[in-house]
Amino acid sequence: MFRLLTALLVATAPAPGADGLGDPYYPLAGNGGYDVAHYDLAVTYDPVTSTLTGTTGITATASQDLSRFDLDFAGPPVGHVTVNGQPASYDRNGHKLVITPARNLAGGSRFFVQVAYRGRPGPATDPSLGATGWLGTASGAVTLSEPIGSETWFPVNDHPSDKATYDFRVTVPRGLQVLANGEEAGRSPGGAGLVTYHWSEQTPMASYLAMIAIGRFRVRSGRTPGGIPETTAVPATGAYDLDALYRETSAAIDWESKVFGPYPFRSTGGIVTEAAVGYSLETQGRPVYGWMPGQSIVVHELAHQWFGDSVSLVSWRDIWLNEGFATYAEWLWDEQHGGPSAQSRFDTAYQGPANWQIAPADPGRDRMFDGFAVYQRGAMTLQALRSAVGDATFFAILRDWTAQYRNAGATTADFVTLAERVSGRDLGPLFQSWLQGTSKPPA
Repeated sequence: MFRLLTALLVATAPAPGADGLGDPYYPLAGNGGYDVAHYDLAVTYDPVTSTLTGTTGITATASQDLSRFDLDFAGPPVGHVTVNGQPASYDRNGHKLVITPARNLAGGSRFFVQVAYRGRPGPATDPSLGATGWLGTASGAVTLSEPIGSETWFPVNDHPSDKATYDFRVTVPRGLQVLANGEEAGRSPGGAGLVTYHWSEQTPMASYLAMIAIGRFRVRSGRTPGGIPETTAVPATGAYDLDALYRETSAAIDWESKVFGPYPFRSTGGIVTEAAVGYSLETQGRPVYGWMPGQSIVVHELAHQWFGDSVSLVSWRDIWLNEGFATYAEWLWDEQHGGPSAQSRFDTAYQGPANWQIAPADPGRDRMFDGFAVYQRGAMTLQALRSAVGDATFFAILRDWTAQYRNAGATTADFVTLAERVSGRDLGPLFQSWLQGTSKPPA
């Protein structure tokens, strides 16, 4: 009896949450023991000194009895931490902020964490993409955080499998503007010579998609012809065509809403940044472009609102579900707007020189954004599926995918299962050849 009671006590004793979620590409990204519901970010940015003063509030639910837990945070020095209003002890261990609350947290209980910090945030560097995270610009800053850059500027459970809602309260010197995910909820004086912008994203969002853009912008707001609220912005100076970005965004989002199903968020738009980056990013609701984009890039980044933002990754290994689908959206746009057919795009890619040894469904961490294996071959997989099942079934698969997994996470296996259910066919050999194979599949 004594041994049994001891075993039960040990089994139910509070324990630390895991210091990573075990993602195959980023095993220490994210943390175990809790699920985040909401982030409330209050930050003040001084562009003269590049200093960020922030307080991040996190509302979460413990998924086990917790004695301590981690947040991902590689940002400025921490001033203090509280859990449920009580001071908590903390430690920095690499990119982890290790928090020990004054009292253990019971599994199933909701708790509130507040972390205050101040200093100069810097970018993260990932070999698969380059500089990400908090990036300075000529007139302010912007955040572009795929895959794990959010931890450079706020404490976070930094993995797309833990989606949450967000409030951004950003204080800047008067004369600067702030844009972010979601919708603007108000502005207020932030002190002498300062103004605070409040943006709110009330649809669950993966952490790498969280975005703040600070600077001097020309902004246009309105609605797409289909009625979706839209806000686009370009730098205040320079040869940027704001009206063209607005028109191209409207056209793309209304067309994609017909092809892929209802738009999953409350508003749309786009921002051209001054940051010296060579890429664009599908930040939720309002993509950020590293240059003045053409229609094809706009179509690609807005397609991600369905494929990647609403239907999110459970594992970074499945990145083709984001990039292959967005690339195929470009092909479909061209096909339906006087350009080459998707089949001709497939044929060109199939006949051209390419490295077929990288499997789209597991390209490896350093090849996550491989232009052929993940983007082109991912799109070719979808065209091969379309050819196999026919147009009516194929487009039903796409719409069922965005509906069934809306605002949730999904895997390659989930897509294969759904495609087989909708088509009534065994598609295992097709997907094995196109997604898992390391040689050129038969056309």
